[in-house]
Amino acid sequence: MIGLLFAVFPFFQLFSAPVMGKLSDHYGRKPLLIFSQAVTAISFLMLGFSTTLWMIFLSRIFDGLLGSNFTITQAYLSDISTKKNRSVAFGVSGAAFGFGMLMGPGIGGFLAQSSYALPSFLAATISIATMVMVIFFLPETVKRKEGRIKFDAFSFGQFGKYFKNKKLAGELWAFCTYLLALAVFVSMLALYAERQLNLGPANVGLLLTYIGGISIVIRGYFLPRMIKKCGEVKLKYFGIMSIILGLSIAAFAPMWQVFVVSMTLFAFGSGISRPMLLGSISRKVSEKEQGAIMGVTNSLGSFTSIIGPLVGGFMIAYFFAGSVMLLGAMILIVGLGMMLSNEKTKLREIFGSGC
Repeated sequence: MIGLLFAVFPFFQLFSAPVMGKLSDHYGRKPLLIFSQAVTAISFLMLGFSTTLWMIFLSRIFDGLLGSNFTITQAYLSDISTKKNRSVAFGVSGAAFGFGMLMGPGIGGFLAQSSYALPSFLAATISIATMVMVIFFLPETVKRKEGRIKFDAFSFGQFGKYFKNKKLAGELWAFCTYLLALAVFVSMLALYAERQLNLGPANVGLLLTYIGGISIVIRGYFLPRMIKKCGEVKLKYFGIMSIILGLSIAAFAPMWQVFVVSMTLFAFGSGISRPMLLGSISRKVSEKEQGAIMGVTNSLGSFTSIIGPLVGGFMIAYFFAGSVMLLGAMILIVGLGMMLSNEKTKLREIFGSGC
């Protein structure tokens, strides 16, 4: 039941994210951001006042269906950044997102000691505050278009359109493998740590804080300097290979010290890879399609968030605990191969000049 509860939000985001992105391309980012933040606030209030299981499910479905503010935020970042510094913009936003993910669970856990409803009410308050800031401080970046918008059924037409684009398909598939490997890793980390390393919840929390902290430092401070020195193409491949190496070591880690080393490689690679891949995808479509393409990438995230826990749980249930890490590495090796095939190049050509 808990697994289903986690799955309903990304399931509905899978369908709604491209729609919300396309609507923001047509009507503007600001009205869609205000609307989606209002929906998120209402959904958290619904969660806080829930007294039955179906009310909890309803609150997550409601937010998943109409609260795709992350999609529109990424499109807004594309609007206000140049193609040259877009990956840096995504990196900084990733650092902010990572900081929130570090602080949120700790605050929520502390408040839940008094009442399980308090974290939801605080989340609703933060959403309302964000909505107010958008209204008064965020300038619009898209001119409203006249006429109606045509949507394909469930917006699958947008997936077909972009995945048929030869220049873009490899990047989208690579991003999908990155998200799937990440979903497998995050959802199964606690079970892996318990079974292979005998670590408890507090230790897992510290590990997540450590991983998030490295990603924040990489994206918020080092990434612009690394892009300037090495270039985005090298960093994109270097990040993916760092994750593969980290997950491969983790699969057979005999003790927690070795696992920390593997997670350092993972966090470093993850801190680089996501903004590089998003920046590359964003630059390969027109400025008028930024909302649509960000909606597609977020739908891919929703899809992998549904599949990842199911596949990871199967691996841990029927194989050894480290197999889930090995699976993540193998998924990314496939993604790496897709990137190389799409760009018709070899790793030695990419790294031949050094960094």
